[in-house]
Amino acid sequence: MNINDWIGFIGVSILLIAFFLNLSNKMHKDSYSYILMNIFGAGIACLSSVLINYLPFVVLEACWTIVSVIALVGVIRKKSV
Repeated sequence: MNINDWIGFIGVSILLIAFFLNLSNKMHKDSYSYILMNIFGAGIACLSSVLINYLPFVVLEACWTIVSVIALVGVIRKKSV
């Protein structure tokens, strides 16, 4: 495996760990930790996709990152009210 593979593996691992913790009720979908894991995992996976020049996953992971950032803003707003 080269560095691009390792970057992608790390990003996807973060996403899968967050997903598993959510499904096993150990982490709520509105928790900062869950949302931040999605932001960083998808962002890292997006970087890997850019590095290997694979556009479909660049789009997927970029959208996942953006949606997670929007979720974070929503949670911050809800908790500040």
